[in-house]
Amino acid sequence: MESVEHPLNERFRGYLPVIIDIETAGFDAKKNPLLEIAAVIVEYDNNEQLQISESHAAHIIPFENSILDPSALKFTGIDPYHPFRMAVSEKDALHKLFLPIKQAVKRNKCTRAILVGHNPNFDINFLNAAINRTKIKRSPFHPFSTFDTATLGGLMYKQTVLAKIGKEAGMEWDNVQAHSALYDAKQTAEIFCKIVNRWKQLEALDTEV
Repeated sequence: MESVEHPLNERFRGYLPVIIDIETAGFDAKKNPLLEIAAVIVEYDNNEQLQISESHAAHIIPFENSILDPSALKFTGIDPYHPFRMAVSEKDALHKLFLPIKQAVKRNKCTRAILVGHNPNFDINFLNAAINRTKIKRSPFHPFSTFDTATLGGLMYKQTVLAKIGKEAGMEWDNVQAHSALYDAKQTAEIFCKIVNRWKQLEALDTEV
């Protein structure tokens, strides 16, 4: 897709929202490795309603000398060295995700992407640590600014837990698939789209009064 009818460049001050979810083997971004990463791109449809347009994900091989926290592995249920994971290096995983994100930034006439996450400080710290380790010089993301669906969910649905926000938003939730990076990223993206589209409806009501 080389162009879009309704680019997002004027909606978020030139930023393209990209929903990121990361599964890790611990809480220390410098010592614990990424195990999964997923990116969901959202764009306007023909009616200027925000919707999911693309999703990308990768399973990642723990970087050399990284520390794997057994409690984190138990929580996610991920076996980092399972042969069927089809895992790739951090660098290959980031290249796989960054290419379509950069293309989406360009076709939406945006300046760069902005990470959308649920409590995104965790995700941006791990993403930046991986970028530094792999020496990738041109990340599409703003290095520290983020959008937080926990905060937005508290505003719109009076809930801050991802599953509870989804329930209030009328979404189905599969606890078996939860804590998969791709599933959580897609659910977070759906919530983000619902909030942005609902806000647009409220803005339209204000102009009618």
